[in-house]
Amino acid sequence: MADVIRIEEVSAHVGETVAIKGWLYLKTGKGKLQFLRVRDGTGIIQAVVFKKDVPAEVFEAARRLSQESSLVMTGTIRADPRAPGIPGGYELGVDDLQIVQVADEYPITPKEHGVEFLQDHRHLWIRSSRQWAILRVRATVIMAIRDWLDSNGYVNVDTPILTPAAGEGTTTLFEVDYFGQPTYLAQTGQLYNEADIYSFGKVYCFGPTFRAEKSKTRRHLTEFWMVEPEVAFCDLDDLMGIEEEFVSHIVRRTLEERGPELGLLERDTSALERVEPPFPRISYDEALEKLAAIRAETQDPVLKEALALEWGSDFGSPHETALTKLYDKPVFVYGYPTACKAFYMEPWPGRPEVSKSVDLLAPEGFGEIIGGSERISDPALLEQRIREHDLPPEAFTWYVDLRKFGSVPHSGFGLGVERTVAWITGTRHIRETSPYPRMLNRIYP
Repeated sequence: MADVIRIEEVSAHVGETVAIKGWLYLKTGKGKLQFLRVRDGTGIIQAVVFKKDVPAEVFEAARRLSQESSLVMTGTIRADPRAPGIPGGYELGVDDLQIVQVADEYPITPKEHGVEFLQDHRHLWIRSSRQWAILRVRATVIMAIRDWLDSNGYVNVDTPILTPAAGEGTTTLFEVDYFGQPTYLAQTGQLYNEADIYSFGKVYCFGPTFRAEKSKTRRHLTEFWMVEPEVAFCDLDDLMGIEEEFVSHIVRRTLEERGPELGLLERDTSALERVEPPFPRISYDEALEKLAAIRAETQDPVLKEALALEWGSDFGSPHETALTKLYDKPVFVYGYPTACKAFYMEPWPGRPEVSKSVDLLAPEGFGEIIGGSERISDPALLEQRIREHDLPPEAFTWYVDLRKFGSVPHSGFGLGVERTVAWITGTRHIRETSPYPRMLNRIYP
């Protein structure tokens, strides 16, 4: 019996008789030939069924296959530069074909479908070549994240999903009933990470986080995956150095391993090849000046209005997009106003109205992919900030304790997986970068 191989391995089996197990993605036929494009989860290959080369029942089986039918094919791998597929340039000359199941009429056809229809059928939509490619890139991004952190001395410490208080802001909490006690889905694992650095020095947590934001923008999900490194004895400058090395590694790894997928997505990889340290660094004040200049020059009244911003306000999507168009690689914006950032951020020396915070904005208009800061290390100041933000002090007793027993300057950041994948793949809506996205009006399937 022929060895079963994966489609991604075909280049190593030219001239050999092999078996491939998969699903029919597309079929065309004329007369004595049936062309089957078959996918197996690792790629897509064209299989050619020639009537004179196979028994009559095999040719008939190929002819009656419907889209997404499952099958096992046996045949010889041939090199042909014209052959379509992923990877292209190879095809299977079929000797035998066994049908596992003839699929029902498939609801997703080559015609155009509306977004809501596709989201309702997300469990099937992920089989399409574009969605498959995006999620393959996502898997590589996650692997690159873990590999870089693990090989650079970070310890993975898991943090709770259920928490007693807000980590980012009280207006975006999902409340759940915990045996009669109000509890919340975690917005971040950061606060627990800050405890962990006193055991391990450098840590990270990686998992789902939740924000009850009533937002319908292309950059927001209510459930998303975030990796959050935290480092002891680390200031804001050190943090930016870590971030640029980290992000550059993720992009390099994706370019090395997912070239065919990026090609299928028609991604301009030359833009990604420029992602190497150092990244530009500008202050919030400098960013405001640049936005004012763009606003003064534009003749577009809609853009002019969208870019209006007073000092003290956080950036929105139009501001981030305008700024990133000035650079051909990610750009750091640091020193945001204290009033628009979280309670735990260290104030700028001599400027308490400014926080030692930083956002990393991806180029090409994709906006923020990382938010981070140096954390407050003084217990009295932290208690003051908790009161100013009207947070329940009793829920943060343990968090303040961290500043009483060997406190040190420390910093950390969170990188959103879905936004990072959107940027790397050139995907304009974040819903396509999550296998099963959760949005304001979307919880099914």
